[in-house]
Amino acid sequence: MTTETRFDLKSIFKLALLPLLIAAPLTAQDSAVKKAPSVIMAPQPVTTVIRGKASNVELQFRVSSGFHINSNTPKAEYLIPTVLKLDVPTDIIVGKTTYPPGKDMSFAFAPDEKLSVYSGDFGLDVKVRPLASVLPGKYEIRGRLRYQACDNAQCFPPKQLPVSFEVKVIKAPAKAKGNPAQSPHVHN
Repeated sequence: MTTETRFDLKSIFKLALLPLLIAAPLTAQDSAVKKAPSVIMAPQPVTTVIRGKASNVELQFRVSSGFHINSNTPKAEYLIPTVLKLDVPTDIIVGKTTYPPGKDMSFAFAPDEKLSVYSGDFGLDVKVRPLASVLPGKYEIRGRLRYQACDNAQCFPPKQLPVSFEVKVIKAPAKAKGNPAQSPHVHN
């Protein structure tokens, strides 16, 4: 191989790497600037519920820093509310979902308007009641949290976060047996 050939191979190799070297810092900058909004669900411990009785299951969520989501009761009709929808196993009834009150905040895009939003950590309470006929055991409840996230300048398309949690259904504790009824007669 001549010196000329080696120079050409080195040049070709450098030219092939040049786009990669230029693109790497730009990609890192783009990912830092374009942080996507997200909501995550905290790990949920198994909740023990007594069959035939209603129990609350508290679900915890976190909105990523720098973002907020509309509350369950936004102040304008055009805003998309945060809503939890659950698909429940047979013979388990999901009652009312209790949403926290939103925090009234105004933003640069509408400084005179207060919006009802969730930011940071927030929780939802779900009332769960297994029917008396449900066999004791663990049951998974799945669903989705629909929300629309915004930052201080814009809103993003609505998203759906998959949600799942387990309940452990147990039998009602046996009633304590009291002393038998006493005779009203005095025994001597």
